[in-house]
Amino acid sequence: MKTWENNVRKVVPYTPGEQPDDKYMIKLNTNENPYPPAPGVERVLRGMDTDALRLYPDPSAGELVRAIADFYRLDEDQVFVGIGSDDVLAMSFLTFFNSGKPVLFPDITYSFYDVWADLFRIPYKRPALDENFHIKKEDYFQENGGIIFPNPNAPTGVEMPLSEIEEIVRENQDVIVMIDEAYVDFGAQSALPLIEKYDNLLVIQTFSKSRSMAGMRIGFACGDPKLIKYLNDVKYSFNSYTMDRTALAAGVEAVRDKEYFQETCRRIIETREWAKKELKALGFCFEDSKANFIFATHKTCPAEKLFQALREKHIYVRYFRKERIDNYLRITIGTKDEMEQLIEFLKSFI
Repeated sequence: MKTWENNVRKVVPYTPGEQPDDKYMIKLNTNENPYPPAPGVERVLRGMDTDALRLYPDPSAGELVRAIADFYRLDEDQVFVGIGSDDVLAMSFLTFFNSGKPVLFPDITYSFYDVWADLFRIPYKRPALDENFHIKKEDYFQENGGIIFPNPNAPTGVEMPLSEIEEIVRENQDVIVMIDEAYVDFGAQSALPLIEKYDNLLVIQTFSKSRSMAGMRIGFACGDPKLIKYLNDVKYSFNSYTMDRTALAAGVEAVRDKEYFQETCRRIIETREWAKKELKALGFCFEDSKANFIFATHKTCPAEKLFQALREKHIYVRYFRKERIDNYLRITIGTKDEMEQLIEFLKSFI
């Protein structure tokens, strides 16, 4: 090893979901929304003044912050935006998890958490989910340097009741508790109302799932104004112009069309509930998902075998070679037609 390599910050990187280039595929592996963004997004992008792209965007992302604040009935100083929720989460790790005490997050959860912890040299513990993949609230009543978990959890889709989330926040008022709500719009209860009561709570959401804008990269955090100020201080110390002009303009239009947003979520929820019944009839087992995916195992057919068979038919789902979940598939909810094709294939294969 070269001497300079001793001083390199080394980390095992996050592995994103596969992005196949297959025009005939049914893509159910990365929890993308199967429907297009709100109509206003296309209109604003078509009408953009490209000459304006030579100018820096608004570093405060003011118009988008106002739109989010209006939608959720918050003050502007309670909202922070970034380049997807991953950027917001990473900035939050960097800003708030610095006590030297271990941060707590579940053993089965979003696999970027331990990557950020390792990258920023943050110690952590991973309390185990119970046998039904539920978070045990009592595990988060121990001394810690902060807490982070998704609700609904990923990749399980299991929702923690808001009353239990509040217990965790209330028992940990000397640290920051972050709730990652990437999938909350598909039937779960948001912790956003609690930010008025607890100044140590940060709620993070994304435009990638329920607002059909994974390709645009917009995420946001809501919390006490002091938390938002600290986040902005770190952001401006890292990169002042994090949001580009196209993302800002498109994001505003996506937030404003509340009716389209609600209808798209309703269609996905309806298809998910239909798919649950069909999968159960085929011998699959899973917890009750409140996300836009189902995390399922089959009673007799190994998950890896199913994964490979589906892939050969150009149907892509997510398979994790990880302890405790290596016999499960995470199946994104697509359109009704896509899910019908999935079910028909499974009927013929199993």
